[in-house]
Amino acid sequence: MGLTAPVLAVDAGNSKTDVAVVAADGTVLATARGGGFRPQAVGVRAAVDAVAEAVDRAFAAAGVTSVDQVSACLANADFPVEEERLAAAIEARGWGGAVRVRNDTFAILRAGIPEPRGVAVVCGAGINCVGMRPDGRTARFPAIGRISGDWGGGWGLAEEALWHAARGEDGRGEATELSRALPAHFGHPTMLALIEALHLEHIAHARRYELTPVLFATAAAGDGVARALVDRLAHEVVAMATVALTRLDLLTEETPVLLGGGVLAARHPQLDDGVRDLLAIRAPKAVPRVVQASPVLGAALLGLDLVEADREAQERLRGFFPG
Repeated sequence: MGLTAPVLAVDAGNSKTDVAVVAADGTVLATARGGGFRPQAVGVRAAVDAVAEAVDRAFAAAGVTSVDQVSACLANADFPVEEERLAAAIEARGWGGAVRVRNDTFAILRAGIPEPRGVAVVCGAGINCVGMRPDGRTARFPAIGRISGDWGGGWGLAEEALWHAARGEDGRGEATELSRALPAHFGHPTMLALIEALHLEHIAHARRYELTPVLFATAAAGDGVARALVDRLAHEVVAMATVALTRLDLLTEETPVLLGGGVLAARHPQLDDGVRDLLAIRAPKAVPRVVQASPVLGAALLGLDLVEADREAQERLRGFFPG
């Protein structure tokens, strides 16, 4: 019969999966990294298979065969029914006793706060926001794109930049430097040439993400259209944070608002200043800061919360995942 550890932490995103086996005193016994987690694309079973490969390696390195708690923060777990399905699939693997599945945004939130109290807005490929209180109350959004009212994220910004650049070149819209900068990034002379290349898939669909940094660089150089898009994103980030704070009755209390994901963590000055200035108006008690720590730290801390680990254990864990 094998040994048992208190917590298996899983942070599974679209591009990669990180897992950690953690002792009750916060010592990290082993870590492993696996592939992306995309249940919508490959199905739940195949998605969990990708996690299982990393878990097997971590268990072997830690010398354990099971855990007391599985704390899994997973991309694409956007509705309770999805969390339930994913939890059932993980339970079937027999990794441990209790299984708790949350959206991966909760991992970023918990990674940046000393207790489960605060709000996080994540802007990476997409945009999402969650909040939590120590009493278990949470606030969240479906965050599955335009049908759930979302605007922003790296993909959305790239699409908006392309839209404005196309109209700027052909005269339907305001002239913008984006009409030159976007095609130039891919080695094309005009937006018309870039549009043709994208339409005929001479440029891989996923490479549109590369245009988000181009948008921010164009905004930093003073282009009005690009700057307006960055300002709009700042308003969206603050709108989500303010709603979450209000739902949790935290708007009038000093509360951390964590900013994470590739777009916000990049600390673009216009976006960073815009978010902080707007928060100061709409949620003056909010304390914004950027989270740089690995999200698997947040998943592990959520697991330690379940086993009621003390503050010393949490600090030991944080020392392993500096950020």
